[in-house]
Amino acid sequence: WPYCRKRCSYCNFNTYVVPAVDEAAVRTCLVREAQTLLRLSQVHSVSSVFFGGGTPSLANPGTVAAVLEAVAAAAHLPAGAEVTLEANPSSTSTSCLVGFRAAGVNRLSIGVQSLDDAELRMLGREHTEAEARKAVEAARGLFPGRTSIDLLFGLPGQSRDAWAQRLEAALGLCDDHISLYQLTLERGTALAAQVRGGSLPAPPQDLLADMYQTARIVLAATGFRHYEVSNFARKGALSTHNLSYWRADQYIGVGPGAHGRFVPRGEGGRSREARVQTLEPVTWMREVQSQGHGTRSRMVLSSLEQLEELLSLGLRMDEGITHERWGHFSPQLSLQAVFGAPGEARALQQQGWLVLDSSGLRCTWAGLAVLDSLLPDLLWQLQR
Repeated sequence: WPYCRKRCSYCNFNTYVVPAVDEAAVRTCLVREAQTLLRLSQVHSVSSVFFGGGTPSLANPGTVAAVLEAVAAAAHLPAGAEVTLEANPSSTSTSCLVGFRAAGVNRLSIGVQSLDDAELRMLGREHTEAEARKAVEAARGLFPGRTSIDLLFGLPGQSRDAWAQRLEAALGLCDDHISLYQLTLERGTALAAQVRGGSLPAPPQDLLADMYQTARIVLAATGFRHYEVSNFARKGALSTHNLSYWRADQYIGVGPGAHGRFVPRGEGGRSREARVQTLEPVTWMREVQSQGHGTRSRMVLSSLEQLEELLSLGLRMDEGITHERWGHFSPQLSLQAVFGAPGEARALQQQGWLVLDSSGLRCTWAGLAVLDSLLPDLLWQLQR
């Protein structure tokens, strides 16, 4: 769902603010593209569906229901399959959430971002702290144990103490899943321009590292498992859908700018492809109406490219990459053969950043925090 009511100051996603949305047309196209791509993939069973955006909570619950019905008609959608909807606190009235639950949504991901009104204004968010609290409480009443919140840290001018206070406030409010994202100042965004122009201070790197470590320690102490670089869960409330990306399962991207990774068996394909749908919604709709889907680019991934993705994504999880998963993509060359030999990976193990054992390859607690600096060496060793 590519539409938003307002563009946030830090956002460089494929989102559109328009005077009016022809929702009936969008719904028809989402359904048709889902049907086409499911047929093309010949996938028999779908384990999870994720409505992202944009702001999918601005859609009518009937749109969500129509897409889920199309998925269930084209493939097996188990009764307990995880169906997540991303929501903004400003578009999550209780009646609206009841509608989404009736449509088949059973998990909510709420973009809280901050529990401080001044920070929310700087981020260009529509909601206040009070509205965020109200939205999360309403969601937890309807989706108990399955309401996730997003928080940003490393905001311009944010101190270590201010972040610790936001985190404490979030812990008093949250359910069993939290996603923490370090704010990235993306070129072309209003916030990046303010920092570059000197009207807002850029946060120092060592402070960002401290904020992240503080969060990890605090969340671990309150029973959260740090199961992925940016994601924390307790009581087993891990996101099934996001795990499927990090474990390099197949997934189908539907809608403007959506990405997919699947084998198009329906047209005789044998290899995994990386696909991206047309970005601009009106153009995308025209393409779906004329050819059944709006795929703008498709690229067959080589064996090496698939292993590079598996390595980059798999090491984001605390479970890392199992021997079995690696073997699925590399039947000839084992994890041990690639990373057990003398070289960069062994050096990283000796330095305490990585572990390679009978379970597979994974980062240590310390290594997970600096994964981006470890990956170049590991990719280099893989490429050799």
